[in-house]
Amino acid sequence: MNETTILVIEDDKSIQNFMKISLKTRGYAYILADNGLSGISLFYADHPDLILLDLGLPDIDGMEVLRQIRQKSDVPIIVVSARGQEREKISALDQGADDYVTKPFSAEELLARIRVGLRHKSSTVNHQEQGFCLDYFRLDFEKRKLYVHDQEVHLTPLEYKMMVLLVNNSGKVLTHHYIQQEVWGYDTTDDYQSLRVFMANIRRKIEDNTANPRFILTEVGVGYRFVDE
Repeated sequence: MNETTILVIEDDKSIQNFMKISLKTRGYAYILADNGLSGISLFYADHPDLILLDLGLPDIDGMEVLRQIRQKSDVPIIVVSARGQEREKISALDQGADDYVTKPFSAEELLARIRVGLRHKSSTVNHQEQGFCLDYFRLDFEKRKLYVHDQEVHLTPLEYKMMVLLVNNSGKVLTHHYIQQEVWGYDTTDDYQSLRVFMANIRRKIEDNTANPRFILTEVGVGYRFVDE
């Protein structure tokens, strides 16, 4: 079995060392890049399984690194940055990042996000043919039907489209803007209120407890994440 390799693009030596130790203790191989251009070169040369990307790099902005890599590959990319504002998170996620970790962070949080990113990469293999099952939730792509506790749940066409989008990106944060574009094909002018209404309706249909949802989690101010465990 091939070793999982993670590319770390980070210029801060103390954080780089922290990541290196965290990855090493869990058996991950790692490649280190001190700036954006060397990170892009190592991505092409070594084909890593996942990338940890800082945004504040000394040569080119991390967002440009993200754009260039995403043009060529769907490798999981977790942005790790001190830029904690919601607009930064939304921008990175809309540009194709799979997740966002704000500094400072713990080794446990970082490793958990890495596990989710790697699972998402492997779980994207033929969801459409196999369907999707998690606990008491089952989505049958072929029949276009959803079952909760083995009972069929009626979804409107838009609700079904939204559900498929979330499930096919399970474990990944989807921004309001991204969901809006994928489901409606355009941005509405109601500050995503329509999207929130649709999501509330879906939750009422699939969650045992809407106050403490099992499947669809809210990333406050950013979007939604369908859990994958």
